[in-house]
Order: sequence, then structure tokens, then C-alpha cells
Amino acid sequence: MNIHLAPLKFSNKALMKKLQEELSGIFSVNIDSIKLDFDLHNAYSHERKQYYSTKIIESAINHTDYTDGIVLMLTEIDLYIPVLTFIFGEAQLKGKHSIVSVCRLHEEFYTGITNDELFYERVKKEVLHELGHNFGLLHCFDWDCVMHSSNSIEEVDIKGSFYCKHCFEEIKMSKDILSKNMI
Repeated sequence: MNIHLAPLKFSNKALMKKLQEELSGIFSVNIDSIKLDFDLHNAYSHERKQYYSTKIIESAINHTDYTDGIVLMLTEIDLYIPVLTFIFGEAQLKGKHSIVSVCRLHEEFYTGITNDELFYERVKKEVLHELGHNFGLLHCFDWDCVMHSSNSIEEVDIKGSFYCKHCFEEIKMSKDILSKNMI
């Protein structure tokens, strides 16, 4: 299996490289990047000035039939689903597609102050969270687990930065994807 990082309206190559290196240390699968090229027009809501993440995932499915492994899209656009004001990401449970938006993970979005370390920590948490769903994990009740649900930036900051023991065991049992140095 592979994990493919797919930039979609995403220009931060340094962040892509850092994520690729970090994920390689966590998962014992090939981590690479692929290019997705499809029109996001049908996913845009003029009323909300945001993109409907489920429609983006549907488009990605249509463009990645040939792709083996998980396709994790990274984007700078603001995402939503109809029942929520915004989301940080969405994933197919036990599926191969997920998307993470960094739009609301920047500290300057909230305070006007840049904090690159906090930004990266938030991105990493949300990437691991969505990949957890791809691997079959549900939301966890443990606040120290990256799989805890986050509906606000404060909840992203409070939750842990890795899988709790239970979620970690679930991933180990479901897939042989964890790097040997993580076990």
C-alpha cells in the first residue's frame, strides 16, 4: 500500500516535504506525491464562499481509479459540509480518499500572529486524524488521542498529537502499515 499526498490548490512545497518525511517515519508504506487535476467549480458554494469537501472527494474518486493506496489531498481552500460551518478535513471510513484543509489551521487566521510550529503541529494532527479514518478508526473519546473529534481550533490544540494506545492497536491489527520503529 502507498499513501499519496495530493496537493489541490496547495502551494506549500516545504510543508508537503516535511509531512512526507514525518509520515515515512510513522508508517511503513511508500509516501509520495501525485498530481490531481480536476475542476473544483462544482464543489464551490457561492453562498458560503467555501468548497464542499464531499464533492471534492467524489471528484478525486473519479480521477484515481488507477491509484493503489490512500490519496490524501492537501488544500489551502476553506472546506465545509452542509451540517457544519467549516471542517478541517474529511475522509472515507476504511476508504482510500481523504482531504485536509490548512486554511483554518494557521494561527494568523485567528490572531493575526504567525506561529509556524503551532501551524505544523495542527496540520500533522489533522493529517493523522483523517488517515486514521482511512484505516478504519472512529472518533476516540480520549482527549490525548489524535482521533478525538475537533470542531474548533481550540479542540485541535487540546487533543494529543498521536494515536492513543487503543487506536494504535486498532491500526496495528487492521494493517501492517506502522513503521517498525513506532511499535
